[in-house]
Amino acid sequence: MQIGIRLHDTLPLSLEERLSIVKEQGFTCVQLALSKVIKEFPVDNGALTPGLAIYLRNMFKEAGIDIAVLGCYLNLAHPDPVMLDQIRKTYLAHIRFASILGCGVVGTETGAPNKEYKFEEANRTEESLKIFINNLRPVVEYAEKMGAVFAIEPVTNHIVYNSKRARRVLDEISSPNLQIILDPVNLLDLDNYMEQNEVIEEAIDLLGEDVAIVHMKDFIIRDNSIISVAAGNGELNYKPIIEFIRTRKPYIHCTLEDTKPDNAVAAREYIQNIYNNN
Repeated sequence: MQIGIRLHDTLPLSLEERLSIVKEQGFTCVQLALSKVIKEFPVDNGALTPGLAIYLRNMFKEAGIDIAVLGCYLNLAHPDPVMLDQIRKTYLAHIRFASILGCGVVGTETGAPNKEYKFEEANRTEESLKIFINNLRPVVEYAEKMGAVFAIEPVTNHIVYNSKRARRVLDEISSPNLQIILDPVNLLDLDNYMEQNEVIEEAIDLLGEDVAIVHMKDFIIRDNSIISVAAGNGELNYKPIIEFIRTRKPYIHCTLEDTKPDNAVAAREYIQNIYNNN
């Protein structure tokens, strides 16, 4: 596997300096959220030109760092049609940009049927799922035209809250350009974390063929909530996901989440040691 990091979890320096640190720390890829790491120039839709894509592509290539995920985590179930139109345009701009940038996938989560992008019982309704699928379909069709891969990340508090629901989205869209970002911790909640092995194994069974990226983090239980923490600092059993990577996903991009500059290397080494000794 190739272990990476979210670039915005590194020290708040220039892009070139961030890439240098990432390389020094032994990472080989990153998840890139443009607006979170680039402050020197605009990165709105109109700024995402082929020239900028090639400029960044060359910078990352020179640093020896892959862009595993171009993050565009917006709400495709937003109830305001004006905002939804802007969100759709932003997704298309990122997909077009990604086709020149040469990144692995354009990644997103699956939203909520409210303006605040928060959990409510309506997230889990059939109506919300249909809204999400209907809004996702033209985005994936554009990804097909541009030769890019679009990947959705199931999260327990969002519309696609478990593996069965994610499998349904994949089947209904039915496109090779739609794949999965698998984050085991994001499938866990207070009702199922004690059965985490079964939850992860179900995800592998239902979604494994379509997994393009794996997110690596850990979790703890605090104040009756699941709190995400850096790998190696919580209660996650990594064995099933590492075995999945070893046997079925050679050289897959695995990006760490919820690290800090002072624990990122330890988190990377923790994951690598499990892989080496599994």
